[in-house]
Formats: sequence, C-alpha cells, structure tokens
Amino acid sequence: MGILAANADERVKDVRIGGDTLSVDLMDGRTITVPLVWYPRLANATPDQLARWEIAGAGYGIHWPDLDEDLSTEGLLRGTPAASTANA
Repeated sequence: MGILAANADERVKDVRIGGDTLSVDLMDGRTITVPLVWYPRLANATPDQLARWEIAGAGYGIHWPDLDEDLSTEGLLRGTPAASTANA
C-alpha cells in the first residue's frame, strides 16, 4: 500500500490550452484535462493572456498574471471548477 502515492509528483510541468480545454502535464507523467468554461477568466481571455502563465506555489500551482487567476493541481485533480462570482 502507498507505493503509488510515494511516486506521485503533482507539480506542474507544462500547461496547454486548446479549443475549449485546459491541459496540465504533471511531473509524474499524468495529464489533467478540464473544460475551459470551468474557469471564466480563462475562457474569456485572449490567446496572449492565456500564453502568459507561470508556475507558482512551489510547483503546485499555475498563475496567469494578466488575469489574476490562480489554479492548483490539487483543485484540478479534485475536478473543482471556479466558484461562481458576479465578477468572474
């Protein structure tokens, strides 16, 4: 027991946005793909804004400085969409 967890590395390796999906490659070889509509700031952003992302949170997060948007690999793995807000 626990062998798989010991090898899991949920840090961000790469981020891709194509069409209507966000895909995040993890250091352990997994890829998380979620609908872009889950994150309204990303869904409404320009391609240039989407292209300017950076790894944050010791590797466990993604930050889009132009959009003030932050996602964590933990939330992505849980399948957690952005909270609904009036300003999203």
